[in-house]
Amino acid sequence: MLDLACIEAAINQIAAEKKLPREKLVEVIEAAIKTAYRKDFGSKDSVVNVHLDFVAGTMEISVEKTVAKEVEDPDLQIGFDELGEDADEYEEGDVIEIDMTDELMASEGFGRIASQAARQVIIQKIQESEKEKLYGIFKDKVGELANARVELVEKNRVVFDYNGTQVVLPRSEQSSKDRYTPGQRMFLYVKEVGIDELGGYRVILSRKDAELVAALFAMNVPELEDGTIEIANIVRNSGFKTKLIVASPNEEVDPAGCLIGPKGIRVRGVVDELFGEKVDIINYSDNKAQMIKESLVPGKIERVRIDEENETAYCEVYESEKAKVLGKGGVNVNLASELVGYRLVIEGIPDPETAETETAE
Repeated sequence: MLDLACIEAAINQIAAEKKLPREKLVEVIEAAIKTAYRKDFGSKDSVVNVHLDFVAGTMEISVEKTVAKEVEDPDLQIGFDELGEDADEYEEGDVIEIDMTDELMASEGFGRIASQAARQVIIQKIQESEKEKLYGIFKDKVGELANARVELVEKNRVVFDYNGTQVVLPRSEQSSKDRYTPGQRMFLYVKEVGIDELGGYRVILSRKDAELVAALFAMNVPELEDGTIEIANIVRNSGFKTKLIVASPNEEVDPAGCLIGPKGIRVRGVVDELFGEKVDIINYSDNKAQMIKESLVPGKIERVRIDEENETAYCEVYESEKAKVLGKGGVNVNLASELVGYRLVIEGIPDPETAETETAE
């Protein structure tokens, strides 16, 4: 049987906690029961009417059918023979409303289906209201940082508390180097906030996006805030390394030095927030070859030849330095390539000691 008392209690609770109109919740549940009837007892074209009366503790369900001499679709039509003694009161084509309440309420299957439909709607409305609430909180904070407290750590997500509101960080936006501990405070980057075509609210927070690192530096470096320096480009392989190019219109300013700070205090604050992720800071230069050399730190490049037509740079490096240039799994060279905008070809050359030995022989 359908437990109207439980449904009413759930409606009242959601209406109070989520500040949703009670009447709207009732309408949505009635619509869900209509859908459940069409799916399991009628057809997709069935015209169903549902009315929930929580004062009386009753539910009324009726189906509209068209009177026909020959019934082709019993879900939509009713024959004169089914009307019995009332057949003389109708003509072919009349639409009549048939009360199905007693029949359906006596069916254990319908009560279970209707209860399940109501429960799903309640859960859905809770989720929608939470998303709408998050949208309202973050819609004007895109590109900013949110300082939140870890509340719950699960297998595929981390739940944070942000000023009394729960926000979820999915695995797809987590950094592999992060360590989440309940009670710990962390910065999240507000990556995207919007409303999709179907009216769904979308809020994406991230610990993986490269702009998280840029925002952390902006928080710690006044020169970024006042425009003395700017981040020209930033790339990241989260959990491994971030590389960024910084520039300044003032030739007397050392942009990288501003980000590093006195005794490295500024960059250390960012690295600590990133749980030790490496950060390479490179000053912008009009000398492209020099930029490419610096982009490949910690490896040392001996010579660079640039093929502008094919957007390729050939980098000669001693064999002893090659592993540093490439980085684990090629991370260092791939990030450098993305940073400077050239395909980087690493060409190993013999170390000086090796070359001298071969010449002597």
